Amino acid sequence: MNIVRIGKYQLENNVIVAPMAGITDRPFRQLCRRLGAGLAVSEMLSSNPRVWKTEKSMNRMDHSGESGIRAVQIAGADPELMAQAAQFNVANGAQIIDINMGCPAKKVNKKLAGSALLQFPELVEEIIDAVVNAVDIPVTLKIRTGWDPDNRNGVEIARIAERYGIASLAVHGRTRACMYKGDAEYATIRDIKRSVSIPVVANGDITSPEKAKQVLDYTGADAIMIGRAAQGRPWIFREIDHYLRTGEHMQPPAIAEVRSILMEHLTNLHMFYGEPMGARIARKHVSWYLQTHDSDGQFRRVFNALDNPQAQVVALEQYFKTLAAN
Repeated sequence: MNIVRIGKYQLENNVIVAPMAGITDRPFRQLCRRLGAGLAVSEMLSSNPRVWKTEKSMNRMDHSGESGIRAVQIAGADPELMAQAAQFNVANGAQIIDINMGCPAKKVNKKLAGSALLQFPELVEEIIDAVVNAVDIPVTLKIRTGWDPDNRNGVEIARIAERYGIASLAVHGRTRACMYKGDAEYATIRDIKRSVSIPVVANGDITSPEKAKQVLDYTGADAIMIGRAAQGRPWIFREIDHYLRTGEHMQPPAIAEVRSILMEHLTNLHMFYGEPMGARIARKHVSWYLQTHDSDGQFRRVFNALDNPQAQVVALEQYFKTLAAN
């Protein structure tokens, strides 16, 4: 298994948590790291300095007590503002800066940020150059394979990235136009890996240990990045890492461990966000954890009506007691 280095940092393994807006907050990153992720990248932060002092941004920038390498993703389209955002986050404790050129969301793209930038290689050059020169820590980049299926310019962008000093490149196997529809394609990732010498991280539709190995073998990528498959299943990181190292499957977590992980996550969300925000944010996570157990969604409907942290804890304890009794 490859040992992945990003600048001076060596990852513990080659399974990485993808940055996801509204999801990869500090409680989630910490949990994924404890359950086997080699690196967890924070949610994207806007390069617009006017929003840095908002509660949302302050939460996203909170790395206090965080274990492992602190990687922070920034998004924007103005090279100067991106450079300032990088410096601001380094002053705030970031050890790796990640540039977002992969997000397909309309509200990000209409500001010409995220994957919209893939249409403008000259601007990509300017942004990377500005950010890399603004900080003395490694800068990584996340992209998609291109703008749309007729314009898969991932190889061109990857070469620019390498030329201007990007330390590692993550590639989601879809174009901007594909959003999250259809299946990810890995041929472009393989082409990118063959065209640059920096570490390449494959991302998109990696939902099981076998798929992780298949994608690594096919693309030749140095690492894989897991996003949506970790929602409600943060132990996927240790399962994949174990399989890649040994070729054997780990036992899935027993219901008692699922309960313990979920309760830990819930408590940390309540503490991190306070009331009433913690309880609101917990709803989507609990919903993901219980998808397989609460198949008719009956409990989730009840849980989603609760806006008090203590009531949420009591309801979940009761739910798991009933589950264990059946």
